Amino acid sequence: MSALRVADRELSVNRKGFLASFDDWDREVAQALAASQGLVLTTRHWAVIEFLRDYYAEFGHPPSPKNVIQAVGNQVSPHVPCTRKTLEGLFPAGGCKQACHIAGLPDYFCHSC
Repeated sequence: MSALRVADRELSVNRKGFLASFDDWDREVAQALAASQGLVLTTRHWAVIEFLRDYYAEFGHPPSPKNVIQAVGNQVSPHVPCTRKTLEGLFPAGGCKQACHIAGLPDYFCHSC
């Protein structure tokens, strides 16, 4: 396993850079992961990230993109209908998989994206 350094913490990550422990995540970690991918998180990103984390914490697996769109689509795209393409525009380096990565979900759970 590799490590990710965020402020004064060293967090374990797998070879793909996904956090080894869901509980190691916080907003500072998300911002560091996003920045390493050239992404600046906005309120629209946070709506998706927080929904992913809440859903995973409750059900033990990530939601489908359709679930994300139904739950937070109006926050992501308030003036036009939110689509999977809208989500991919927010997370251009992998869409849902990139969102799961930044949200601190384990790599192996993102096969549903």
